[in-house]
Amino acid sequence: MGNKLVEGMSKLATSSQEITSEILVLQFTIVNAFLVGNPKAGNKKFVLVDTGLENSGNFIIKAAEERFGTESRPEAIILTHGHFDHVGSVIQLSQHWDVPVYIHELEIPYITGKKDYPVGDPTVGGGMVAEMSPTFPHTSIDIGYRAVALPADGSIPSMPEWRWIHTPGHTEGHISLFRESDRVLIAGDAFSTTKQESLWSVLTQKEQISGPPAYLTVDWKAAKDSINRLKELNPNIVLPSHGKPMEGKEIMEHLNMLVNDFDEISKPEGGRFVDK
Repeated sequence: MGNKLVEGMSKLATSSQEITSEILVLQFTIVNAFLVGNPKAGNKKFVLVDTGLENSGNFIIKAAEERFGTESRPEAIILTHGHFDHVGSVIQLSQHWDVPVYIHELEIPYITGKKDYPVGDPTVGGGMVAEMSPTFPHTSIDIGYRAVALPADGSIPSMPEWRWIHTPGHTEGHISLFRESDRVLIAGDAFSTTKQESLWSVLTQKEQISGPPAYLTVDWKAAKDSINRLKELNPNIVLPSHGKPMEGKEIMEHLNMLVNDFDEISKPEGGRFVDK
C-alpha cells in the first residue's frame, strides 16, 4: 500500500508535541496524528485520531505506551477520512488494540474494500509533492467489522466533550473535530498550515495557510464552504493534519484571508477536479 519515498520522508523528523494536557500531536513530517486523553486521569482513557502512514504504527504504539502506560489501549480510533496518509497504520493498530474505527458513513466504502479514491492529480501545480501524487496509494483498504459509521448526531464515541463536523471537499465524507470548551479544532485536511503540494514546504514545515491538499481534493466549492464553516467556530487552537499547530488571534486572520482569497490562495487554476 505504501509509497516508499513518502514513508522515507516521514522518518526524517518523526516527533511528538504536547499542545494541551490532553492532546499530543504525533508528527510524521508529511502528516500528523493525535492522541487525545488526559494521562493524569485515573482511568487513562484516550482515543487516537488518524493513524499516519503505513510505517507509523510502531511509533504510535510507543507514544501511547509512554503517555498512558504499557498496558493501555485507546477506546477507539477516529478517522478524519480514508486517504492513505491517514489510514496507513489503521489495520495494524486496530488489530493490535482490538478497537473500533469510526469514520463518516460516506467514507466507510474506502476502508471496507468497496470503493477507491481517484488517482492523485499532478496537474494542479505547486511543487514536487503534487507531481508525485499519481504514485500515492489510492485503492481502498479493508478493516472489516471494525469499521463503524460515526453517530449522525455529531457526537464522537469516547470523546464526550467533542463533536464531529462534516467538512466535505477534500473527500466526500471528510470530518473535522471540535471541542467547544476551549475551542480546539482538529481540522484534518479541510485546510493546512503549510503548502502541502510543495516538497520544500513539507520538509521545512514553513507556515503558510492553505486549503486542502490540491492533488487529492475532489470538490472545490464544498472545500471553500467547509473552511468557512470552520471559521465561524472561531477556533482558538487549530491542529491541522498538514503543517504546524496554530494558536490565538492569528487563526481568524488567516482563515478570513483564506476564505476571502480562496481562488488565489488554494484553488488550482486547472486540474481534473477544479470545474467538476
